[in-house]
Amino acid sequence: MDLQSIQDHPAFRQLASERTRLGVGMSIVMAATYFAYILTVAFWPRLLGHPLWDGTVITWGVLIGIGLIALGFLLTAVYVRRANSRFDRLSQLLMEEFR
Repeated sequence: MDLQSIQDHPAFRQLASERTRLGVGMSIVMAATYFAYILTVAFWPRLLGHPLWDGTVITWGVLIGIGLIALGFLLTAVYVRRANSRFDRLSQLLMEEFR
C-alpha cells in the first residue's frame, strides 16, 4: 500500500472533492456575510444604528451581529453532521479497502 494508490482510489477522490467543495462553499458564505456586515458598518453605520423598535436601545446592528455568530455555529453544525455521516462512511470504505 503506497500513498499514490490511496490517492488514485475513487473513494478517496470523492471524499477529497466533497470535503473541499463543502469547506470552500461554507467559507465563502461566512466570509461574504461577515464582509458585508463590516462594509455596512464602515460605509452605512446609520443603517445598523436604528433601534429594533421605538424605546429600545438594541439596534439592528447588534441583532445582525448576533445573527452572524449564529450563522457560524450553524455552518459548523452542518459541517459536523456531514462529516459524521457521509465523510465517515467514505473514510471507513477506504480503511477497509487498504487493510
